[in-house]
Amino acid sequence: QVQYVESGGGLAQPGGSLRLSCLVSETISSIGMMGWYRQAPGKQRELVASISNGGTTHYADSAKDRFTISTDRVKNSVYLQLSRLKPEDTAIYYCRRIGSFDPWGQGTQVTVSS
Repeated sequence: QVQYVESGGGLAQPGGSLRLSCLVSETISSIGMMGWYRQAPGKQRELVASISNGGTTHYADSAKDRFTISTDRVKNSVYLQLSRLKPEDTAIYYCRRIGSFDPWGQGTQVTVSS
């Protein structure tokens, strides 16, 4: 099973930015499409961004024009740049390969508040 270690969350003000990192235990190019998910209190986990081996990205409507997903194959890492943050972006953020049943990592908490 692939393992994930997320980091980079924290407290940000509305309009601020954060960069999330996800260290993956296997070579990214061998495991297919990667995604960032989030789960807000009392809500279901949702996919916010994905990136294919070829670099094609997709974003949830809530993330378009504000979030950017990227990878670093040398570092086996996936990143999510969060910009123009809103209070409704408050959630625990996770990464995982799309369509897998790998265990979830511990996630990284993002809190957007003034």
